[in-house]
Amino acid sequence: MPQHKSAEKRVRQTVTRRARNRTYISSMRTMIKKLEASTDRDEAVSLLNKTKSYLDKLTSKGVVKANMAGNTKSRLERRINTL
Repeated sequence: MPQHKSAEKRVRQTVTRRARNRTYISSMRTMIKKLEASTDRDEAVSLLNKTKSYLDKLTSKGVVKANMAGNTKSRLERRINTL
């Protein structure tokens, strides 16, 4: 239990941010799964662009680290190029 007002506020902020970040991460994972499951190249390219944009957005918000986003985008692009 927090002993100070500032610690109570920090707990409230942490709970809110954790919930928001979990939503972002869940959406990201869903987008990646849809992209990996697609077999049509045109559909996959359009999903790739949306996914890359979303990863960049999450990176700028600080939800995911830049290297993780870059590695994920690279892996997905290699996967699409094999279609």
